[in-house]
Amino acid sequence: MSTHGFPEGFQWGAATAAYQVEGAVREDGRGESIWDRFCATPGAIHGGDTGEVACDHYHRWKDDVENMRDLGLTSYRFSVAWPRLYPQGHGKLNRRGLDFYESLVDALLAARVQPALTLYHWDLPQALQDAGGWTNRDTASWFADYTECLYAHLGDRVKTWMTINEPQVAAFLGHAEGVHAPGVKDFGTAVQASHILLHAHALAVAACRQICPAGSRIGIALDLHTMYPFTDGISDVEAARRADGQVNRWFLDPVFLGKYPADVMEIYAKHGVAPRIEDDDLSTFSSNPVDFVGVNYYFPQRVCASDAGGVLGFEYGHLKDCPRTEMGWEVYPEGLCDLLIRLKNDYADPVLIITENGAAYPDRVVEKGQVQDHDRIDYLASHLREARRAIEHGVKLRGYFLWSLMDNFEWSMGFSKRFGITHVDYHTQARTWKKSASWYQSVIATNGAL
Repeated sequence: MSTHGFPEGFQWGAATAAYQVEGAVREDGRGESIWDRFCATPGAIHGGDTGEVACDHYHRWKDDVENMRDLGLTSYRFSVAWPRLYPQGHGKLNRRGLDFYESLVDALLAARVQPALTLYHWDLPQALQDAGGWTNRDTASWFADYTECLYAHLGDRVKTWMTINEPQVAAFLGHAEGVHAPGVKDFGTAVQASHILLHAHALAVAACRQICPAGSRIGIALDLHTMYPFTDGISDVEAARRADGQVNRWFLDPVFLGKYPADVMEIYAKHGVAPRIEDDDLSTFSSNPVDFVGVNYYFPQRVCASDAGGVLGFEYGHLKDCPRTEMGWEVYPEGLCDLLIRLKNDYADPVLIITENGAAYPDRVVEKGQVQDHDRIDYLASHLREARRAIEHGVKLRGYFLWSLMDNFEWSMGFSKRFGITHVDYHTQARTWKKSASWYQSVIATNGAL
């Protein structure tokens, strides 16, 4: 780390998502989500795992807030389960679902932990999926209604909001690759879903401006990858540009510039998969700017040109003999600094928050009842050094949310991968700090000056 520490007021947080930790999927009036349905699909989830119980956070949230207090977190990023509030996606509010989040927010504030609320982290009500999901334009309007409810009831206490987490993953892993809910495998459907997700984001920003008090901040959390050509050859350089267009610029440009990247739109139009855009959609983007963008960074991508690489003609290559996490992801912290500086230069010096960064490791070394996760500590420390270096280059980085507060249900990987700094015994639900938790506690206490 740096002996200089981070800027005064820097946010130190950790993150979770509703479906990954809450459990209680059939309690207190909660409706079915697309992840409940997807988990019931044979072969969809590693080991047949589900989020039915997950970390039982719905019943153990008071202990989890105490854990956050002990860690010294200044902020906690969590998401609301849309089907807890609106079991059918819209219509009558389920007050018991809202009560849970009101109690959680009040407890966080009492523990001096600022809530940072993500409005959508992938758990769409199944009833809306049955009506077309993110390919149905009405879903964006129903999302805006749902967000208005949360702004009205929590806006006096929650000051940091994120509209949608990783719309790229929700659209393409959920609708093109089919490895996430709802399990669709059609590229054109994914492109259309990406547009409706971004339209929903813009409507949610507009609603926040109308309802939330002054001082509230709203942004979006994007999964972003630094795209490096696998070789110096022109074909790989061009492929890396196309990959950046699909994964990064397709979401950054509407949020910051109010338009889609022309080169990607041209390719989509050529292949008949361009999204259906109504006349006022782009003006809705441009008239509802964000206060910050959340950056979810885990690893870079090495891009190769490939005739078998789908509509955009690229595939991802893999360097030999480089460190990797248990997910198989390359460990390259320099990519974080490169990404943050690129955002500063290309998008008029925005305010940024690292909303996810972390690593899964086997966590097999246990001494005196504690996981000795030195590899995770090394991963986190190296990425924080790069974040500090980006700040020294003038990047307006205002916070860091470690993924994750605790081990949890890791989507299609089930419980086979652990990202937490708190170990969860899924049989007893006991929480135990890993060595990385004690390390992060010291990072926070010194404002990163280790």
